[in-house]
Amino acid sequence: MTNKEITTDSLSAIDIDRIIEMAWEDRTTFEAIEIQFGLKQQDVIKLMRTHMKASSFKMWRERTKGRNTKHEVKRSSDIDRFKCSRQRTISLNKVSKR
Repeated sequence: MTNKEITTDSLSAIDIDRIIEMAWEDRTTFEAIEIQFGLKQQDVIKLMRTHMKASSFKMWRERTKGRNTKHEVKRSSDIDRFKCSRQRTISLNKVSKR
């Protein structure tokens, strides 16, 4: 990744949908989203706030607050992957094995 900051304005609708899906996944860390899309946790939160209904955003924030699996440093060392079992089947995923 380059040092230049990625903005949500430069993301396609497909990328935004994928980021939202990854953010909802329990086992996908914010670091994985940063690796794939260059968005830090605060950027993901802003994107979610902008592109979701207020009630859905609140539900997501409550769900992710304090969740160890959303932060790589808080995860168990037994977990060495950052993707869900369905992620490989998503064809537009930039990191998935094809």
